[in-house]
Amino acid sequence: MKAVHFGAGNIGRGFIGLQLVKSGYDVCFIDVNAEVVEALKARGTYTVGYAAEEAAPEEVSHVTALNSQTEAERVIEAIATADVVTTAVGPTLLARIAPLLAEGLKQRTTTKNIFVIACENMIEGSSHLQQEVMHHLESIPANVFFPNAAVDRIVPLQHHDDPLYVEVEPFFEWVIETKALPDGYPVFEGVTYVADITPFIERKLFTVNTGHAIASYLGALFGKETIAESLQDVRVRRGVQSALYETGWLLLEKYGFDPKDHSAYIQKNIKRFENPRIHDEIVRVARSPIRKLGPRDRLVKPARELMDRGIEANGLALGIAAALTYSDPNDSESSELNTFIEQNGIQETVATYLGLEADERLSQLIVSQYEQMHPMSDSIA
Repeated sequence: MKAVHFGAGNIGRGFIGLQLVKSGYDVCFIDVNAEVVEALKARGTYTVGYAAEEAAPEEVSHVTALNSQTEAERVIEAIATADVVTTAVGPTLLARIAPLLAEGLKQRTTTKNIFVIACENMIEGSSHLQQEVMHHLESIPANVFFPNAAVDRIVPLQHHDDPLYVEVEPFFEWVIETKALPDGYPVFEGVTYVADITPFIERKLFTVNTGHAIASYLGALFGKETIAESLQDVRVRRGVQSALYETGWLLLEKYGFDPKDHSAYIQKNIKRFENPRIHDEIVRVARSPIRKLGPRDRLVKPARELMDRGIEANGLALGIAAALTYSDPNDSESSELNTFIEQNGIQETVATYLGLEADERLSQLIVSQYEQMHPMSDSIA
């Protein structure tokens, strides 16, 4: 069985590619990093280590790679003969890989089903990828399926002498929606299959991603360098817990999760963030603040839904305000946001990037918190 995976970075190698190989697939990674691509071609194997004392490293074989910039025709050929295509490139890059994917699907001569799964931190990532592919095809063939998925594994920024070695946390979750799939869909090791993925996507997005983001933005505000260090600060921990119990209430209301189980889920994820063996830098988690502050993403969406239900989202508003203070000159989105605030003010920024009008209570909460933070005040938390 053949799998094509877009993205040979740490998540691609340390999570999705690993699980595909464990499920019996030969995996061809697609990337633009020439060093990684050539190393995968030459060696056909790499090592995954785990940030836990009791977990032994694993050797991953049956892998190769292609460079999408210099070997586009071979990438198209690989897609044309694949059983599965997965991605872990980041939501903003799905549009870039869509032309290659579309051409590969167009050149398929088999009637065999193919499954395309976007493994990204976004809601309905595969559906979004399908829409991008449709810009380059007259229609999607009947034997091509785009099941939505939710994925979760912390893979921090890291640097090793071996360009292929990657270290990950032991925990992972990969959930795939089955409601639009035909009989005989592929079953991957360690994957949970559900008829409706929405509750699982939102549980993960509003717990793991929301908590991670708020820990990063509050941590940056207080001069921390890593997520684990941030959570040692009682102000950050209190802010993260407050926000996650707000999103928890929302998830219980929407989907009927068991309160005790969800409380345990929150605490388990905070412990994951605190893992001292994971040097998870704030600059990695906090990057792309414009995307994370979007109206349908991990911060504003749950806050707005809570406010619509009559619950003031004070913890989430604090996290959102901290995100608006975040500054990283090496991050284009951070620079854009900082410049817009300087030129247009915080209220116009909230309206433009967060989609919140000045008379909305959530907007007022965020602006009030921001004004206390900027310049930073020790009294904000």
